[in-house]
Amino acid sequence: MSTILARQLGKSYGKDSGTVRALSDVSFTIASGEFVGVMGESGAGKSTLLSILGAMNTPTSGDLQVDGIDVYALKAEQRADFRREFLGFVFQSFHLIPYLTLLENVMLPLTPLAMPTREKRARASAALQRVGLEDKGGRLPGEASGGEKERCAIARAVVNAPPVLLADEPTGNLDTRTSDAVMNLFKGLNAEGMTIVMVTHSSRCASYVERILKLNDGRIANTAPDPKTRFVRSLDKSLQSSSGCGTSDWQAAVD
Repeated sequence: MSTILARQLGKSYGKDSGTVRALSDVSFTIASGEFVGVMGESGAGKSTLLSILGAMNTPTSGDLQVDGIDVYALKAEQRADFRREFLGFVFQSFHLIPYLTLLENVMLPLTPLAMPTREKRARASAALQRVGLEDKGGRLPGEASGGEKERCAIARAVVNAPPVLLADEPTGNLDTRTSDAVMNLFKGLNAEGMTIVMVTHSSRCASYVERILKLNDGRIANTAPDPKTRFVRSLDKSLQSSSGCGTSDWQAAVD
């Protein structure tokens, strides 16, 4: 469980007259266990913000704290340890290694850990089982569907049981049915206490989050819960209740 505190974050690229300000004076708090969406037009600074939250992009100004740790006061090796212990990443393009099996891809974050290979395989197998791929770990990514690749990427992100999951357009390459299934998986992880920060352009995916951080030209435009999001979530719960379709049905929807 980790609280994220961003204070007056700024990020600029270039110098003098060629300076481009990607973020300006961005401040917010994300409580432990929240599911937060980050939205905004293209070029609003969403990916820049996510890369800063991911301890991969040093801000020009301001500071970022996670669980009281000043992330960018850490040395490079300490930040690498921080990413491994605190953060999981899910990307739009999966970023699976094509010549490794799905199981081996999920094992990758465990590589630096001093534990027997047998235990690493067991952890990776458990993560695949968690996302419904327990019988497909021997497949190569080229033999998997888009939904299976995304689920494998999620298994890889959570194999270390990180308290924070960062997702950058995780459903951007998926159809609506598969996207809903992946979002239901995120809801399940969040219900277990995982903090999730997700960049998305999709209002449908945004309906699953608790709160939206809206960026406009590199600045926070709105941090309040979106009334339409609350309405859609309420309607979605009502429909699930009446139809009997809940989060447990996601596995059947993604193949």
